[in-house]
Amino acid sequence: MKNFVFISICLILTIGTFAQKQISDQQHAWVTYQGNHKLSPKIGLHTEYQWRRSDYFQHWQQSLLRVGIDYHIHQNAFISAGYGHIITYEYGNMPVNHQFNEHRIWEQFNQKNTLGRFEIQHRYRLEQRFLDNYIKQGTVYERAGTNFRNRIRYRFMAILPLNHKTMENNTLFLNMNDEVFLGFGEGIGTNILDQNRLQIALGYRFNANFTIQAGYLNQYVVKNAKVLAGNILDQAENNHTFTIGLTYNLDFRKE
Repeated sequence: MKNFVFISICLILTIGTFAQKQISDQQHAWVTYQGNHKLSPKIGLHTEYQWRRSDYFQHWQQSLLRVGIDYHIHQNAFISAGYGHIITYEYGNMPVNHQFNEHRIWEQFNQKNTLGRFEIQHRYRLEQRFLDNYIKQGTVYERAGTNFRNRIRYRFMAILPLNHKTMENNTLFLNMNDEVFLGFGEGIGTNILDQNRLQIALGYRFNANFTIQAGYLNQYVVKNAKVLAGNILDQAENNHTFTIGLTYNLDFRKE
């Protein structure tokens, strides 16, 4: 019941942001690798890289590298913490003023359970973000310190096996998930909602450590406001994104 209430609040916040905005529809493509590698019965190493392109595969959108340590509380729950390095490029119809780096610290809690044939996953993530700031000096942009931002993320995922009753080896599956990003603390302004990602993908699980999937992700990104004809107008991106994901886990535990 608590999860249902939380999801309902997130959807209400998301729907409310579509009013009074200038929205740019764009086409992107993301290719992702992820691996959670066992170092001991309780400890694991998280590795992840995302190659994000705008105009499908033509130009850079973002480059994202994330590493961390997992601690497995039990079979269906684990906590993680780590570091991420993100480069955001000048892309699309509402580009940033200058390409910038972001250094990110993150902590999260993952939990999964089953509901009928569905595997249900919940991911709660906190992020402390250090973003390069650029200001215009004459005709060029110069770096002027770092902006600090806090963000919380929640992702709800439902996985439905198609050719088996449960998620086992050689299973074709459908992955449906939604993730909401909310900013808090100083520097957030009036836009609490940072972005929302809604995805559906078709995947294949070869075994417990190797899966691939491909699908569609709608990334709704809230941008900065601008003044147009004397009125303040919020801007947003509606990014239609083709996704390819590969998960490959390694086991470094001694036999």
